Order: sequence, then C-alpha cells, then structure tokens
Amino acid sequence: MAIAVTGTEEGGAGVGDSPMPHVVMVSFPAQGHLNPLLRLAKRVAAKGLLVTLCSTDDTARRIAAAASTSVGALADPTRVGRGFIRFEFFSDGIAPDDPVRQLDFDFFMAALRSAGPPALTALVRRQVVPVACIVGNPFVPWVLDVAADLGLPSGVLWVQSAAVFSIYYHCHHALATFPSEDNPDVTVQLPGLPPLRPEDLPTFLLWTSPYQILKIVILEQFGNLSNASWVFANTFDELEHEAIEAISHHQVIIPIGPLVDPPAEGAGSKEIGGGEIKADLFKAADESIQWLARHPPRSVVYVSVGSVVVLTEEEMEEVAWGLKHTGRPFLWVVRSDARERLPAGFAEAVEAEGIGMLVEWSPQERVLEHEAVACFLTHCGWNSTMEALTAGVPVVAYPQFGDQVPDAKMLAEACGVGVRLPAPATRAELQRCVKAVTEGETAEAIRRRASEWKEAAAKAVSEGGSSDRHIQAFVDDLTKKAARPTN
Repeated sequence: MAIAVTGTEEGGAGVGDSPMPHVVMVSFPAQGHLNPLLRLAKRVAAKGLLVTLCSTDDTARRIAAAASTSVGALADPTRVGRGFIRFEFFSDGIAPDDPVRQLDFDFFMAALRSAGPPALTALVRRQVVPVACIVGNPFVPWVLDVAADLGLPSGVLWVQSAAVFSIYYHCHHALATFPSEDNPDVTVQLPGLPPLRPEDLPTFLLWTSPYQILKIVILEQFGNLSNASWVFANTFDELEHEAIEAISHHQVIIPIGPLVDPPAEGAGSKEIGGGEIKADLFKAADESIQWLARHPPRSVVYVSVGSVVVLTEEEMEEVAWGLKHTGRPFLWVVRSDARERLPAGFAEAVEAEGIGMLVEWSPQERVLEHEAVACFLTHCGWNSTMEALTAGVPVVAYPQFGDQVPDAKMLAEACGVGVRLPAPATRAELQRCVKAVTEGETAEAIRRRASEWKEAAAKAVSEGGSSDRHIQAFVDDLTKKAARPTN
C-alpha cells in the first residue's frame, strides 16, 4: 500500500514538508521477537518517525487472525504519538499450507535466508517515503547485509539481556574458555558478570544440548554485527550497568528497555500511545482481566511458560495439583498443544470451583499490572522477565532452556525478586516456592525489591530517563540525516 506521510515542524503529519524519517524494522517470525521490536517501533514512532514493521506473510496471517482483522488493514498507518506505524510483509519462500515451517526449523531457516534478502530489498525499494534506516533482530542477520547493499545505515535489536549478549559474544570470538565435552567443569569468567558455572549458562552453548542448530543460528548473529550502526538491547542501564559497560569495550550496546507498553492510564501512555497496535500470534483471553477483578489484591498466582516451552505430562500434573493445593486462586496459560497433558477433568473441576482459570493465551502485561496478582510462575524468557520487573511482581522462576537459565539466576539472585523452582517441578516444591514469595518476612523483602525495580524501570523509559535518552539520540540522528540535502 502506498502512503505519503510528511512531517511538520511539530513532528506531526503535514502536507508539503519533507517526509518523516522512515525506519523499516524487520522481525524474525516468533512472538518473542515481534513483541519487543513492535514496542521499540512505538517508542521511535512516538518521537515523530514513520516505522514500517515487517515480517513474513505467514506472520501477517496469524496477526490478522488473532486481531480479527484483514491482512490488508495492517498496512494502514496508525498514529502513535507524533509519528506513525504500519505493517508490511514478505514471503519466506514456503507455501502457506506447508507445515514444514513448524516441523523442520533447519529447513525453515534455510528457506528464510534464501527468500528473505531479495524480498526485503524489493520491499524497501518500493516504499513511497524513502527509507532512512533498517533495524533487524536476532535470527535474521542477513537484514544487515541487505541494508549495506542498499547503502542504508542499519541497527539490531538484541532481544535478550546484556549479560547473555556478553556470554554469546565471548563464545563466538573465543575470548573465554567455555565448558566442553573434554573439559565439562569450567567456570566461565567474564568482565562485568559473576562467575558462571555450566548450570548458569544458556543451555544452547553446552555440548549436551539437543538443539545444536540453535547454537549455530544464535552465534551467526555475531558474524556481521560490525556492519550495524546501532546495537540496541532490551534492557536498562540501572539493571545491567556493569555488564553493559564491560561488553562495550568490545561492542557498544545501547540499552533502550524495558520494552513494555505503558499501562493504559499510566505515565507515558498518552505520549507513546499505540496500545491498540498488536503483533500477537495468539488470540489473548481478555476475559481473564474480568476474572482477576473478582479476586482480592495480591491473591492470584499467575502461571505462563511462554509461546515455545513445552512441559512434560508429569510436569503438567505436578504443576496442576501444586497450584490447586496452594489454597490460592490461579490463572494458568495452557496452550492448545499442552491441554491434553493436563490431568483428566482438572480444568473443568477448578473452573467449576472458581479457584482457577485456564486460558490459551493471556494479555500478559495487563495481567501482571493487575492488583490481584500475587506472584508470577514464569519460564524466565527475557520478555517475561522484563514485564515482571516492570510490573513489580514477585516471581517463581522455572527456566527450561536457552537464556532462561541465566535470566532466572538474575531474577532470584541479582535482583532478589523471587525464588527458583527446582526442575523437574513437584507439587510440594511448587507450594513451597509460592508461599516463599507471598507470605512471611522473606516475601515482604522480595516485594520491596520488586517495587524498587518497578520504579527503576519506569524511570528508565520516562521522558529524560536513561533509555529514553538513547532512543531520542537515535531519532535525532536519523532526523538530521534525513534533513541533509542529497546530490
């Protein structure tokens, strides 16, 4: 869809002025990548830029289905603050009805790597408003190559912690010794980070990981990272100052998080806006908010293991009975692919009793903001970690793989906002952990720390905060470049 959005001196839409600086942001087609990139798009657009958020055609169909709208409608520019956001999509080279994209990750990545660059090049070239910059995120490193070929500056949004960035960076460049099959008991020593035992590392780096393809794909991101003019990270200086400062001696990373939408009525909501713009691949159960409203403050246990983690039947059973026996109401996100692993009749029984609600997907940010939520049992994906800290909610950390492991260590040890649930989960341990973060002196200390992190996170993204200044500097840089006359 052709659009012509121009900027006025006030940064709004106008006619007859030069076009707004236009940023194309390209996301890997996964929920954990889409969410932070869209939130960055909102913050950039709010400061007076046009942002076109791109991903694959299959992603477009899923977003449209979850939002009950048409794919075509996603291309319409939507006002966000002083700027605009729109969506546009490209082919991943796989037929729409081909299940291979879900079943064969290796094949899908090869297809995307082949089809993506020419499709993105064509997309950028057909834009009516000239593109000033391209920003990608992990798993699509070829975005930087496309930008270079087009003579455009580029950036990357790292969607995990600065600590994990440092770990992968040092591994890729062989700057530290990591555990191996021949030398398994290595403690990794990295600047700005505590000593890391093998059990503290992202699991994909361990030789025992069954997902070696993910190690290859993750480390591939660092091969052409020097081509990026900006490397952003969904974190904030107050949270990871030492890690950010230490890795910046090798690669400057720019903290611009936490990338979480402001509360509907909270500070920054009017300035940023765009709350209605979503990139959900699953339809959220908004009725969960009404359900929460029927419960007292700090009473509900919220449980979600994200869009990828799959618990075993034994874990599902232990979590189910553990939740029931906490004596607290609970809201549990159980995706459709996990429903059959619940104990027979469990969902119907707890819902009939009014003590539990099971949903396939939740509006998680709104849930965590709700006063009824007492704690969050989480897999510790980085988006969930940021959302928990921003909401000031105590956590029961139950990491499964990848960066979730060091994220859990950060939450429980460095931030002091929760406890670790040992794996595999048992009902007794789950009850103990929930009690530890909701009752007694330890729970009070955890709530105080959670409240402090909530305040720090809000300050970072507020006007003039550490992360807001970095986003403003990026916008100012692009605006200056766009204002320069071309020969």
